[in-house]
Amino acid sequence: MSGPGSVKQQVQQFYDQVGWQQVAEGVYQNMRYEDLRPVSEEYRHRCHLRVGRYLAPQGRFLLDAGSGPVQYPEYLTYSHGYTYRVCADLSLVALKEARARLGSHGLYVVADVANLPFRSEVFEGAVSLHTFHHLPLEEQEQAYHELYRVLKPGATGVVVNGWTDSPIMRRFEPLLRLMERIKARWGRSPAPSHAQNNMKAAVPSPSGTFVEKMTPAWLKARIGAHIPLEIRVWRSVSVRFLRAMIHEGLLGRVWLRLIFALEERFPHYFGENGQYPMIILRKPQ
Repeated sequence: MSGPGSVKQQVQQFYDQVGWQQVAEGVYQNMRYEDLRPVSEEYRHRCHLRVGRYLAPQGRFLLDAGSGPVQYPEYLTYSHGYTYRVCADLSLVALKEARARLGSHGLYVVADVANLPFRSEVFEGAVSLHTFHHLPLEEQEQAYHELYRVLKPGATGVVVNGWTDSPIMRRFEPLLRLMERIKARWGRSPAPSHAQNNMKAAVPSPSGTFVEKMTPAWLKARIGAHIPLEIRVWRSVSVRFLRAMIHEGLLGRVWLRLIFALEERFPHYFGENGQYPMIILRKPQ
């Protein structure tokens, strides 16, 4: 079985059965793909908050396309000034978890982000966080158009995604391999967080689900030719980089503050060459 329909079914089943299963209070199985160690906490927090800078501070409806359970505390801040956060997701488990977190502040819709069931120009803001890469490229293109379609004139949408190949991470590849060999040889792994320990104890490692990332050239040619967009940095380094290179005993927090400062100084460079871009869609008045 192949094609877009089977891909979406695979993604839905993964998140219903694995990804959005809680292994501790507020900790989901899917979080094993993030570095949850305390040494990275400040950097993660500051990167999450970047999204809110580009959203209108208030409005009636904020769309969260592919909302998941709205699992990180920082995600909640995006809709503080909105009457409703409209959570759209294929996973019923995700929407139930989101409702437990948001209550009456949320509206919950089982929906495909590439075929949104909403009228045009109804949302004062929109976010989609780490969702579009679960679609084949042709449907990613459709999802960008759908997100843009439902924005009101003058509104902004923010998509956080990942590049297929990050030039910055590629340059670090030899050093990453070296650090991973050293850790393997000496049997030293970074101290896991309490949340990560819970995940290891509760659930075996999942095999993952469909992912198809893209390049800045593809995005500019296929999306930017039709939709006004800007590429800025969300986070320039990968989870693998964090786990291999960033450690308390090696001034990890200091290095991450330096990385964050560089990202702030050169947001477009790190957006196009780092690991995770933030694609900002602005609909003209």
